[in-house]
Amino acid sequence: MRAWIRMKMTTTSAKFPHTMGDREATPRWFTETDEGHSRWYADHFRELVEEGRDVEGEARLVDALIAPGSLVLDAGCGQGRVAAGLHRRGHRVIGVDIDPVLIEAAGTDSPGPTYLQADLTTLDLAASGHGETLDAIVCAGNVITYVAADAEAATLEAFRRNLRPDGVCVIGFHVERYPMQRFDRDLATSGFTVEHRFATWDLRPWHDEADFAVTILRA
Repeated sequence: MRAWIRMKMTTTSAKFPHTMGDREATPRWFTETDEGHSRWYADHFRELVEEGRDVEGEARLVDALIAPGSLVLDAGCGQGRVAAGLHRRGHRVIGVDIDPVLIEAAGTDSPGPTYLQADLTTLDLAASGHGETLDAIVCAGNVITYVAADAEAATLEAFRRNLRPDGVCVIGFHVERYPMQRFDRDLATSGFTVEHRFATWDLRPWHDEADFAVTILRA
């Protein structure tokens, strides 16, 4: 499963900046998409569900990697489709997204998980009252490529801090937005080990010409 994104065609004002060192940075989810994109995105997946389309491929893969009843973070949960799929499979799920429109949609469309509005790049679940370290993280739908520019490494480091030792993290994105050489360099500095890499969420083999990557990491 890949993300459907309507790209920004005109400049809009920056929203939800966070501080990186001595400068402010705004997630590209707000600077590279049109006004109203978030509501369109939530409506799009509602339509897919109504049509009977499969929107749980990511949840099935993560479920196969973890023990029953695991504590899982859906990083960039959007309207909650992956979080809900994992919840239905018996896991304890926290969904985090910086977009208030999508967090509201998740609470309505995908009840069960706990949803938090927060920036993944500075994520500290313990400070938000969730002190137990995570068993797993799933970051689907190009989310890692829509954090603030040059904040991917800091986001991976935040994932690692919130994940228990030997925990699993699964990340999927289009490689044109985050070249694999840079991704692998950022993984090394953040303390993750690559266990497997595929070209799709249904585990088609990875190859150098693939336009999408699903990487399974171990803390």
